[in-house]
Order: sequence, then structure tokens, then C-alpha cells
Amino acid sequence: MAKKSADKAPTTFNWEGKDKSGNPSKGSINAASLSEAKAQLRKQGIMPKKVRKQTHSMFSSHNKPVKPLDIALFTRQMATMLKSGVPLLQGFDIVANGVEKAQMKKIIFDLKADVNGGTNFAKALERHPKHFDDLYRNLVDAGESSGALETMLERIATYKEKIETLKKKIKKALTYPIAVIVIGLVVSAILLIKVVPQFESVFSSFGADLPAFTLFVVGLSNIAQDWWFIAIIVIAAAGFIFSKAHEKSRSFREWIDRTSLKLPIIGQILHNSSIARFARTLATTFAAGVPLVDALDSAAGASGNVVYENAIMQVKNGVSTGQSLQNAVNMTGLFPPMATQMIAIGEEAGSLDMMLDKVASYYEEEVDNAVDNLSTLIEPMIMAILGILVGGLVIAMYLPIFQLGNVV
Repeated sequence: MAKKSADKAPTTFNWEGKDKSGNPSKGSINAASLSEAKAQLRKQGIMPKKVRKQTHSMFSSHNKPVKPLDIALFTRQMATMLKSGVPLLQGFDIVANGVEKAQMKKIIFDLKADVNGGTNFAKALERHPKHFDDLYRNLVDAGESSGALETMLERIATYKEKIETLKKKIKKALTYPIAVIVIGLVVSAILLIKVVPQFESVFSSFGADLPAFTLFVVGLSNIAQDWWFIAIIVIAAAGFIFSKAHEKSRSFREWIDRTSLKLPIIGQILHNSSIARFARTLATTFAAGVPLVDALDSAAGASGNVVYENAIMQVKNGVSTGQSLQNAVNMTGLFPPMATQMIAIGEEAGSLDMMLDKVASYYEEEVDNAVDNLSTLIEPMIMAILGILVGGLVIAMYLPIFQLGNVV
């Protein structure tokens, strides 16, 4: 029981009191309980007057969920601790004390408790599959078995940092077109529901036939006013159905991924991203001593696209039957000649992991450049789309005013 209490994730307490010289002092301290916090303060020569559990607002970073970048930072810090000669258990304590997120802190102390109880690090990670996937656990297991855990953690940290950076670039590339559509729809909806009806009341007093374009916009306005609530429900329901279908149906995901790869500009970014993720994962796992066939399993799961996942599994089957990696990759028809040639050179030279690392770096840079170019191209596109939508509505409203001379 005592061991369990010691390994429990500590709570932060804020305190006020007097130091050894009798001067007023305050601060914060980590302890498993209020009584333990007071005992620690007394050992430090502080006479506590008020000791209270630290509270956090619901919007503070303390309560935010754990993200992949948090795991990458934890891995990097643990690698640094071990390289500096700090024991694993002490490393958990040092890293946890610098973490703000309560969930991340709890994960670290859970890991410490399991390792302290005799479980190896890789086995302890299995209790947190949401944050530490099979690839992460397998690499840690390989590092522990080879006695080079600090080197493996450093390699995992680099891998996760690069993959997350790549994901962020892809999200950035996809956000711009979506933002254009959303802004255009919102502006148009506001004009149709709030502005056009004001003009319609003025038009009714003209006593003349309205232009066809104006009638069309007025008709759209009437539909928008009568059905806007239904439209929101339909859009929300469609979004929910889409997300569920994407989550549950592999064939639907494959159709979406295949269609995405055919999109202009965006499609090429997604192609390059999947190639980079494949090469980065394969380089990391193969360099860690994982057999090539098993490494391809990890690379397939990390590709981020069902089309590429299927192709990599095809590569795995080819390699399993004795094909070279270069031939198996080439037969999928998805990988560009440069990537297959660099893989061939790596196989011949016996430096496949180094060559795959170069392939990953090259295509990551390609994605980076394409996203920057997309940002430059999308700005005038935003202006053009908004100009057409807003300008079209404005022209439709002012056409009758321009034709007032026909009535007079």
C-alpha cells in the first residue's frame, strides 16, 4: 500500500507561510496529500499558514487533452534524461514536474508506477494504446532489448516530430480551400437572409417588372429565409453521417482517399505526404533492427491514406515472396521513379535506412514548398470567389434602381 501511495500522481498545492527567518513567503509544492505537503514544507523550515489544492479553470492548458506533440516532447525529454545518466524512474519524476497538462502528468506517473513495480517500459506503454501505438511500443521494446533505450527514444522523438510537422502542413493545405467555401457561404447566407429582404420591400413599390437576375436572387432569398434552419440540420446530419461512414467503412475511406489524390494541387501534396510518411516510418523501423516485412506493416499504417496503405501491403507481399523492395515498390505504380531509384541504390549499398531517410526529407520539403505556393495562390482565389458572390448579389439588388428611368 505504501508503494502505491508513493507512486500516485502528486497534486499541486499553493501555500502561504513564514520562512526560517520569519519573513512572509508563498509558493507551490507537489505532494500526494495535504498532510504530506505540510510535512514537506516543515522539513524545508517553512511554517505554513494556508495550504490549498491548486485549482484550474476549465479553459486552462492544465485541462487540455494529450496531443501527439505532447508525446513527442515527452519522448525527447526522456531521451535527454537517459543520455545524461539520469535513471529511468527519476527521469519520469523530472519530466512530470515540468508538465502542465494533468492528463499527461497522470500518464507519466502511471508509467513510473508500472516500471517501479517491475514491468518493463514497453509493457507499461501497453496500458496507454491511445497515446502510444504499436510502432512506438515495438521501437521502445527493441531499444530495451538492445540496451540502447536512450538512442531509440531520441529516434522515436525525431520521427514523431517530423510526422506531426508533416500532418500540420497537410491540414494547412486543406484548411485554405475549406475556409474559402465556408466564408463564401456564410457571407452569401447573411446577405440573402438579412439584406435582400430590405431591398425586396423597396422593389414592391416600383410598379415595374424586375430583371430576371434580381428575381432569381429574391427567390433564393425567400428559400433561404424559409428553410435556413432545415438547411443547418441537413448540413449537420450530412457531416455526422460522413464522419461515421469514414470511421466505419474502409471502402468509403478508400473512395475518399482515391478521389482526394486526383484533386488538382491538393492531390499532389497528398501523394508527396504519403510517400514521405512511408519512407520516414520505414527508415526509422528498419534502422531500429525491425525486419523489413514487419517494418512495412508499420509503414502501411502510418501512410495516412488507404490507397497507399493497400499499395504498401502489396509491397510487403512481394518482399515476402523474395522480390527486392525496389521492384515491389515499382510494381504498385504509385511511387515516382526518383523514390524507387533511391531505394534501389540503398538496397545495393546496404544503407537502405539512410536512403529512405533522404527520400522522406526530399518529399517533406516538396510538401512544404507546395503548401507555401498554395497559400500564395489561394489568396487571390478567395478574393475572386467572395467578389463574385458578394458582387453578384449587390448587382442583382441595384439592377432595378439602374432601370428606374424606364418607369418614370
